[in-house]
Amino acid sequence: MIWLIAVLLFTSCQGQQNKNKPSGPEIVMQPGDREIAGQIFEMFPDAHKVPAGSLMVKVGTYFLGTPYVAHTLETEGSEKLVVNLREMDCTTFVENCLALTRTLKSKAPDFDRFCGELQKIRYRDGRLDGYESRLHYFSDWIFNNDQKKRVKDVSREIAHTLMPNRVDFMSTHPESYLQLKDDTAMVRKIMQQEAEISLRAAFYIPKSKLRGLEELLHDGDIAGITTNITGLDISHVGILVSKAGRIHLLHASSALGKVVLSEETLEEYLMKSKSSTGIMVARPL
Repeated sequence: MIWLIAVLLFTSCQGQQNKNKPSGPEIVMQPGDREIAGQIFEMFPDAHKVPAGSLMVKVGTYFLGTPYVAHTLETEGSEKLVVNLREMDCTTFVENCLALTRTLKSKAPDFDRFCGELQKIRYRDGRLDGYESRLHYFSDWIFNNDQKKRVKDVSREIAHTLMPNRVDFMSTHPESYLQLKDDTAMVRKIMQQEAEISLRAAFYIPKSKLRGLEELLHDGDIAGITTNITGLDISHVGILVSKAGRIHLLHASSALGKVVLSEETLEEYLMKSKSSTGIMVARPL
């Protein structure tokens, strides 16, 4: 009887230990990331009452001045969930803001929930399964996050304009990517994804039409700046903000080296760039 009780106690303890074991992907982070997230959670205790778009702008504004750093997601070895709220590029800035917004809108915002939201947003169907599971092309990011009900792709309903969307930049420039330059099998996987993306009908708002359609854009909308660079769909990403009746871009700027709210209007920002053709728009849900 004593032996049986001992076995049952051991089994119970082991089960409790396994239950409390962290699950999911390996996370790369620093203690400062948890602290920053905690500060944001404390700043917006009534976030559940705030529309998602307005909350996106509030969270994005918190990061003004945060250093721009490229390639923060690239790590040696297998793909890991990288959490970095201390420095970011244009894509990770938008992903962080959306994940934090969705976490704030939940009943019990905490760091673990934020990490879960970030994974769901960053990876195809929310599953981290190697480098190829990351949503590398932003038109694909919008498409997949629309399917996951994280955002709504509103480009078609606003402008009704088809966008040429032939993507192959990654597979034709593998030397530019740490995980591709010595891995031909991975390049083939990326090529297959590029072919699928290129077959989809994509819509955008041409920059020549933007001024007449600005009233249909909302604070907190996510804008992917479309480009005529061969093999790419989008060259930059940011959050739309209404300022003095015009739309501006809140973004992590490589030129200025930090997160900024552009002084020029979005229309002016696009018009001064020969490679920019317009925007694709995703509305946070």
